[in-house]
Amino acid sequence: MVDKLKKIIRDIHDFPKKGIIFKDITTLLRDPLSYQKTVDLLAHRYISKKIDLVVGIEARGFIVGAALAYKLGAGVVLVRKAGKLPYKTHKETYDLEYGSDTLEIHSDAIEKGQNVLIADDLLATGGTVSAVIKLIEKMGGNIIECAFLSELEFLNGKEKLSPYSVFSLVKF
Repeated sequence: MVDKLKKIIRDIHDFPKKGIIFKDITTLLRDPLSYQKTVDLLAHRYISKKIDLVVGIEARGFIVGAALAYKLGAGVVLVRKAGKLPYKTHKETYDLEYGSDTLEIHSDAIEKGQNVLIADDLLATGGTVSAVIKLIEKMGGNIIECAFLSELEFLNGKEKLSPYSVFSLVKF
């Protein structure tokens, strides 16, 4: 089944810049059976883990995270780019290939000791998720795992997330 899902994700050459092959999950998301199977496969891994919250990372991580939270009977927490959340926030700035960016989470989104699953559509270099991990650690959340719909293994992002456990459904 995973091979079938992998084939549904299309390649977009030279996006967002020349030389990049973008893995476009919108083709998987628009197909009801593929999207349902993706969520079911991911959720099955965490059914017995007593997840309290699923943290979805802007923006496609919201699609994965919210669906997982629903299936797991957990709450969903949003991590957004700076200035997008309306309440008091914790911030974490991280480096990009050219410059930096800042992510925010509501200061009351996670209570100390809550079991947290981080969810996103793609693991690439691991920089964004590393920043999310720091935010959750600041709040005292217990990170169960980092879950991704897909992973670009050649970028070695998983190494940056150590010692946390990482699971990717589809690997490129």
